[in-house]
Amino acid sequence: MTKIAIFASGSGTNAENIINSFSGTPLTIISIFCNKKNAGIIDRAKRLSVPCRIFSREEFYDSNAILSELISQQVDYIILAGFLWKIPESLIKAFPNKIINIHPALLPNYGGKGMYGSFVHEAVITNKEKESGITIHLVDEKYDNGTIIFQARCQINPDDTPESLAAKVHELEYMHLPSVIRKYIEKGK
Repeated sequence: MTKIAIFASGSGTNAENIINSFSGTPLTIISIFCNKKNAGIIDRAKRLSVPCRIFSREEFYDSNAILSELISQQVDYIILAGFLWKIPESLIKAFPNKIINIHPALLPNYGGKGMYGSFVHEAVITNKEKESGITIHLVDEKYDNGTIIFQARCQINPDDTPESLAAKVHELEYMHLPSVIRKYIEKGK
């Protein structure tokens, strides 16, 4: 069994998709870590019977509390599913090439600090790009910089808005994220 922890900051739709997709497989989501007390992922975790740990900025950056919990849970991989904080170097060193993130644009463009959610889609539309998509990548010390595992693209129509583009990108996330994670983990065994 491969033990996976999901880190999330938002509603948790991608996390739920991963949990449901991995049900009955050797990939098991054993915990969810959340940095927002009122995030939707907390209710989803309860409904899905996955333990959810809510933590503070201080616990994440100024102590080894989260790292210690991950080690005590014998976590093999960490998936960032809408998690907005930069990952501390201690976690990156403890889980080399085992932290996977999804970004709602085609990296290396539209990545970095502040490029998340609607900000990404607004920038893509403002710059009159012809396509956007998703990038699934490994996490390193810089925002949205790690080795790219997979990308999927969608066309941008002249009448697309940041909201309609977000819907297209979210569809790509649902379609690809669980299978890409599964293939990456199975390849590493």
